[in-house]
Amino acid sequence: MPRLPTDPALYFDAHFFVCTNRRPDGHPRGSCAGSGSEKLRDYAKARAKELGIRGLRVNGAACLDRCELGPTMVIYPEGIWYHARTVEDIDEILLTHLKGGGRVDRLMLQPDQKSL
Repeated sequence: MPRLPTDPALYFDAHFFVCTNRRPDGHPRGSCAGSGSEKLRDYAKARAKELGIRGLRVNGAACLDRCELGPTMVIYPEGIWYHARTVEDIDEILLTHLKGGGRVDRLMLQPDQKSL
């Protein structure tokens, strides 16, 4: 959806949402929190600050409904979805996508993707 000329200025340039939804252990769909997403979210927040990435808000999110691919995250305004398991993956997303304006193809999720 395009922004209108009458829209107020953006408060943040980008939002990095990390799913931190937790389901019971053994749930057939799994959960991002059960796969370590809370630690990754906390790391992303601290690391983005260390890297001086301005205009970015790193947030935890309730279920993003891609549990089988977790931990999952999405960056707006681009709407690019990623899967990350390690702090090195987070570093690559922060440096390549959010600081450099590129994409991390190896971690990117496709809209119709159902498994890794």
